[in-house]
Amino acid sequence: ALTYAGFDLVTLANNHIMDYGDEGLVSTLDSCKKAKIDVVGAGNSLSEAKKPFFKVVNNIKIAFVNFCENEWSTTTGEYLGANPLNPIANFNQIKEAKLNADYVFVIVHGGHENYQLPSPRMTETYRFFIDSGADSVIGHHSHCTSGYEIYNEKPIFYSLGNFVFDWPKKRKSLWNEGYAVQFTIDNNGINFTIHPYTQGEENQNLGVKLMKDSKKKNFMSEIALLNDKISKPKLIDAEFNKYVYKLQQQYYSYLQPYSNRYLVALYNRKLLPSFISKSKKRLLLNVVRCEAHKDVLVKILNK
Repeated sequence: ALTYAGFDLVTLANNHIMDYGDEGLVSTLDSCKKAKIDVVGAGNSLSEAKKPFFKVVNNIKIAFVNFCENEWSTTTGEYLGANPLNPIANFNQIKEAKLNADYVFVIVHGGHENYQLPSPRMTETYRFFIDSGADSVIGHHSHCTSGYEIYNEKPIFYSLGNFVFDWPKKRKSLWNEGYAVQFTIDNNGINFTIHPYTQGEENQNLGVKLMKDSKKKNFMSEIALLNDKISKPKLIDAEFNKYVYKLQQQYYSYLQPYSNRYLVALYNRKLLPSFISKSKKRLLLNVVRCEAHKDVLVKILNK
């Protein structure tokens, strides 16, 4: 189906690529190879996963670099997995790709689910990728669309939304909207066109359908509003604080000793007490915020 649709390259760095273990990733790589679809962003080791993909189109050499946030699926050594988000390592990957290509496209899988704006950390990181030599940064993961910005004359798209992700419980919602970005490269540089679409919107009308007329116009108006917010750092920070506040109870439950889902549910309904004092919160904050403590904690939890 992908070959018939015209796809000849797929990005594999995402948080679900290792859901079926080594066998699942190997099967995916083999399937793409048999279908003559190139891949980038995952492999049998970190050295393989971080390799950029190069493509020559009309005598213009383009590099694609792909990585994802560190959620279950990334590799850091001689084992299978996805290329991890690591700004220092990613800087070197982008720089190397730029030395060997005319244009570099960075594809990042990351962000906050069902939240239509980037966090302050994301805007800082994605802009850094542009400063590192990327000609565009394209993000996805959040299951909803976000806006874009032009930073130092280079476009950054914070989330394209879902592409093909049919879910019977999700109809006519943010889940069912997305957009594709079409790039045009010539002697004047990069231009882009946005193509909004719906997917899995109705039970009897599944698949990807381009938006038209008033629906497309309304969608682009919403994107323009998101773009305006992205251009205002104080607003981005304030909106993210609101988002975090909504998730406060959920994340506190992760820190409690309750492991049974029924006990967790009772805790979330405030029918069971919290075991974390203010002093304990300060200790936990220091352990996860301080790089030296975090290095040790991650190693211990990994074992």
